[in-house]
Order: sequence, then structure tokens, then C-alpha cells
Amino acid sequence: QVQLVESGGGLVQAGGSLRLSCAVSGRAFSNYFMAWFRQVPGKEREFVATINWSTTRTYYADSVKGRFIISRDNAKNNMYLQMNVLKPEDTAVYYCASDARPLPSVTTARAYGYWGQGTQVTVSS
Repeated sequence: QVQLVESGGGLVQAGGSLRLSCAVSGRAFSNYFMAWFRQVPGKEREFVATINWSTTRTYYADSVKGRFIISRDNAKNNMYLQMNVLKPEDTAVYYCASDARPLPSVTTARAYGYWGQGTQVTVSS
């Protein structure tokens, strides 16, 4: 079965940067949609960014657009989230997700069948 493991989280000052990684193992990765979500206690898991298998299409939540960059390296089975100009409101547990065909939408958490364990990102003011 597909496994995903996030890394790269930590504590950073507002305005700083972090680069999250998601290592994927198991079944074919290249043809899968990949996405990043984040979640804070008591709230629903929130869409952050997604990328298609060919890396030709990306989509970002309005809250992170212009600051975050999603990418993937299919040869290495890795996905990344470059997080720039971080704000305290970016504090959350960040999860990577994958699915062959996310339905009904690539921005919907329940559309993804595979998830990592999450990595904590804390942005201090």
C-alpha cells in the first residue's frame, strides 16, 4: 500500500521560510495527484495546494497563493512545499495526500485515500 511521510516542519519566525518534503513509497507515484493540507485543533482539514502527475498544473488556496510553491520530483518519489513569508496563521499540522483520482475535487480532503502522519509547522510572531 502507498505510504507517505512528511518532514521539514518546525518552529520559524514570521516572515521566514520552511521547505516541507513528502516521501512516497509503495505503488506507482508518477500518475497520482498530490496535495498538501493543513489542520489546526478543532477545525477541518484545510486545502493548501495540489499538483497533477505531470507537474503541469498547480492550484493554491487563496491564503497561501504567492507565498507557497508546490512541486514534485517523480523520479525521486518526493513532493515538496516551499513555504515563504510565513505568518502565524500558517501554524498547523501539514499533511501530504495522494490519490489516483481525487473525487469530487482535488481540493477536498475526503477525496484522497492516502495520507502522511503530518508535520508540525509553528510560526511565531
